[in-house]
Amino acid sequence: MTQALIVVDVQNDFCPGGALAVPGGDEVVEPINAMMDQFDAVILTQDWHPAGHSSFASSHPGKSPFETTEMPYGTQVLWPDHCVQGSDGAAFHKDLRTDGDLIIRKGFRAGIDSYSGFFENDQTTPTGLEGYLRSRGITGVTLAGLATDFCVAFTALDAARLGFGVTVQLSACRAIDLEGSLQTALSQMERSGVVLQS
Repeated sequence: MTQALIVVDVQNDFCPGGALAVPGGDEVVEPINAMMDQFDAVILTQDWHPAGHSSFASSHPGKSPFETTEMPYGTQVLWPDHCVQGSDGAAFHKDLRTDGDLIIRKGFRAGIDSYSGFFENDQTTPTGLEGYLRSRGITGVTLAGLATDFCVAFTALDAARLGFGVTVQLSACRAIDLEGSLQTALSQMERSGVVLQS
């Protein structure tokens, strides 16, 4: 079995002091760096939004961050402006190793958000990650990064749906946990056959 590590969104805006800081977000950097050499391939995902992205609460008059709105593809959480293309907030954490094999940028289409490293939130528009993994002969993936209950979970669920063996290294992940979203995500991943490793 050929194994890949997928490092999800370890970017400044998701770390302490960032626009959408995940509690303890920077604590994942050291364990992720230590894991990288154990895998046949390392892929990093990067949230990469244009200014005024449709997932930003600031793009919806009268709406506040963490409220929801209905989009053509379903219910969308509205976020503070974050990971705007070319900004310091969108950059990877300065201590994260970025010498992987591939960087997948997601969320760059203005009208649709993208949590998963595999698909936009319409769950049909691909990012190209699946094709890359298949071309490399990858059959199993391990995920680490931010945030456990959103981008990590969505990537894990899609990987399982596509037939990859999936492990989430929880010690190298941190969660936002909006109104119980962490427990919901963990339950969904377990039901989908994702191995949760603490």
